[in-house]
Amino acid sequence: MSLLTEHRSGTVDLGPAAALSCRECGQRYPLTPIFACNECFGPLEIAYDLPTGDPEALRRRIEAGPNSVWRYAPLLPVPADVAEKPNLNPGGTPLVRADRLAAELGVTGELHVKDDSGNPTHSFKDRVVACAVEAARAFGFTTLSCSSTGNLAGAVGAAAARAGLRSCVFIPHDLEHAKVTAAAVYGGELVGIEGSYDDVNRFCSELIGDPAGEGWGFVNVNLRPYYAEGSKTLAYEICEQLGWRLPDQLVVPIASGSQLTKIDKALRELITLGLVEDKPYKIFGAQAEGCSPVSQAFKNGQDVIRPVRPATIAKSLAIGNPADGPYVLDIARRTGGAVEDVTDEQIVDAIKLLARTEGIFAETAGGVTVGVTRKLLADGVLDPSLTTVVLNTGEGLKTLDAVSPTTGPTAVIRPDLDAFRDAGLG
Repeated sequence: MSLLTEHRSGTVDLGPAAALSCRECGQRYPLTPIFACNECFGPLEIAYDLPTGDPEALRRRIEAGPNSVWRYAPLLPVPADVAEKPNLNPGGTPLVRADRLAAELGVTGELHVKDDSGNPTHSFKDRVVACAVEAARAFGFTTLSCSSTGNLAGAVGAAAARAGLRSCVFIPHDLEHAKVTAAAVYGGELVGIEGSYDDVNRFCSELIGDPAGEGWGFVNVNLRPYYAEGSKTLAYEICEQLGWRLPDQLVVPIASGSQLTKIDKALRELITLGLVEDKPYKIFGAQAEGCSPVSQAFKNGQDVIRPVRPATIAKSLAIGNPADGPYVLDIARRTGGAVEDVTDEQIVDAIKLLARTEGIFAETAGGVTVGVTRKLLADGVLDPSLTTVVLNTGEGLKTLDAVSPTTGPTAVIRPDLDAFRDAGLG
């Protein structure tokens, strides 16, 4: 899809955002809190009046901005003064040159890990919620809400607290304890729903249409077009941190699939704006075997995603009916990438491998991307000589249960030197 340029058709100030556009039929709508097309029920996304003119001037403007997602405000659905408002200022996370991991995997080119665990609530969800908060403010919402597999719940709770909004978030009842605590600590309302994430999401969609949900901004439902744009900042940062160049290959985790689709959108925007040199790139999607509907469709050459019931330790990716799954398939095929999955055992091994080689303790989603990277390299699908970026989207302390059964002290000894030597540690 080409970039869209048109006059703004709403009254809210969301910077360069001009309108909502249906991804399927192209129907336009004003900037309002809706997420589906009335004509074909396709998903809506933001159409922009993006900056034109000298790419060098735009690059200098970005580089002069704050070390957060707001340096890219000219490319996001947020007002120009966004950095002056109370918010968590996510972004600016490191792109780690992973030479030791590369040696273990047999990579001869550049291997980088985009480590988003350093965000305010220790996951990439802070990026998307930051954009959603600005839309919520613009539309006058007083309650911020979401359906979540864990990380988003914490991000919404924290962002709402900072912005002075009420929060009420909904999660599956059986989430990792650390993520439940990390969401509840911000003082908002946290509601466990009996069932899977897909059950939670259906409930939230019903609540939007009920009088009880009046004045509520659901970041990943009625604010989804605005919220999803925050994922673009991952790609913007990666390219800027690479010296304003595109990576050759990216490995991205798949939950709903929105993150992967927005990363692709951002790369195409950078090319169109002249901020990076146009060249081919490949995007690879990563799933856990216990919740791999997109991977299975890709391997079977199918265009339709068959929903599954999740059964994996990677609960942040446990969305059995991913909304953006078909678009992920299109991107993987268009760019020459692929979608692959790994077992829970391979996820744990990959978490430990990344920690041992680079000192990065990833949550299970990061284990999925590293595990899939290793599998794709072994199968000859990823080119080891190219510049590759692997995403780690969260902090390993949130998913300790995944690694604690097989991780512990090397030895337990008496406090004397003989015991130390007897244990083979001297």
